Amino acid sequence: MHAAMEHAQIPGRSVPDRHGLQETAGLVVRVVESRILDCPTTRRHKLSNTEIAHQSYVIVQVVLENGVIGYGEASTLGGPRWAEESVESIKAAIDIYLAPAVKGLCALSFEQAGVRMAAAATRNFAAKAAIDSALYDAAGKSLGLPASALLGGAVRDSMEVIWALASGDADQEIEEARAKLKAREHRHFKIKLGFLSPRDDMARVARIIDAVGNDARIIVDVNQAWSEATAIRYLPALHEMGVALVEQPVAAAKSAAMGRLAARSSVPLLVDEGAFTLEELVRAGTGAEGTVYSLKLVKSGGLMEMKRAAGIAAGFGMELYGGCLIESGIGAAAHLAVFSTLPKLEWGTEHFGPRILVEDLTAGGIEYHDFKVWCPEGPGLGVVVAEDVLRRFARPV
Repeated sequence: MHAAMEHAQIPGRSVPDRHGLQETAGLVVRVVESRILDCPTTRRHKLSNTEIAHQSYVIVQVVLENGVIGYGEASTLGGPRWAEESVESIKAAIDIYLAPAVKGLCALSFEQAGVRMAAAATRNFAAKAAIDSALYDAAGKSLGLPASALLGGAVRDSMEVIWALASGDADQEIEEARAKLKAREHRHFKIKLGFLSPRDDMARVARIIDAVGNDARIIVDVNQAWSEATAIRYLPALHEMGVALVEQPVAAAKSAAMGRLAARSSVPLLVDEGAFTLEELVRAGTGAEGTVYSLKLVKSGGLMEMKRAAGIAAGFGMELYGGCLIESGIGAAAHLAVFSTLPKLEWGTEHFGPRILVEDLTAGGIEYHDFKVWCPEGPGLGVVVAEDVLRRFARPV
């Protein structure tokens, strides 16, 4: 028994034949490389604490012994503002600490890779998720299986997709929303708040709902910009306007305030920045801080860990929302692989990122039509990475 255990833990060694699995030596991770990309967006995108006209990523390539290349992605918003990671810190964490931790492992050893990365670096969730995504991509390609098959198997091939209205210009946002409705691409919209005064934000939301509300479901995201007192004042107005969901109205650290607001609000509250780790999610569930939870790889640090987060949230009675951080097709595909396997995903997903980039980093795999995003069907993450686009937008070393 002892010898068998030691045998199973040697990186690159084949799995014992009694399990009926094939030789895995070719799946050993030999190379882990990262590069920073700066990709222009089709319009400016505003949050309460930042504004971007391009989106930056760290793209990870994992090369296996068999020559298969897997891709993963880490996404941030305007540097270390949304969370503590920036593309610069992500690349450093990967190159110096995380890549050495997974080299020599079998690409199928997802849990062991997670354990090793946890020992090599605290938090750094976006960096860890990028490597984990690349491992799933490489392993799936090697076995001819979609990443979803390695996560329990898909229960859906598409999901309702939300579009973010975040320019701050109500006229532009109304025109954009009408175009999405006419093209049957999106009928659920999330309006970003917090960069205007609450009163001006209410006027903006009212204008958009008056223009498209009969044909759309409206969500708003305050991005932590309000105090508890401001939220108490304006949440009833959002309810009266018919807003379906309010995301993270107060600062992530104000967990008790979120609980009080959730208890008195007629509009469901979505917990996002308020819970990254599983422990934080348990606190949010115990404290009844919201009735919906936003799933993101940048918070969970890996595909299986995000699926665990979904299970914990569901156990507390929270509905699930497929969050995004304006990922490209690479990052979106990793999220969709997980979302496709969840028994329930009540609010669909907002993975519109590939559509807001001037040029996506993939050349095929993800489709948007009939108000849904359709999951890639190929092996691994299922997308074809456009290497020429990666080279064009790569930040000079």
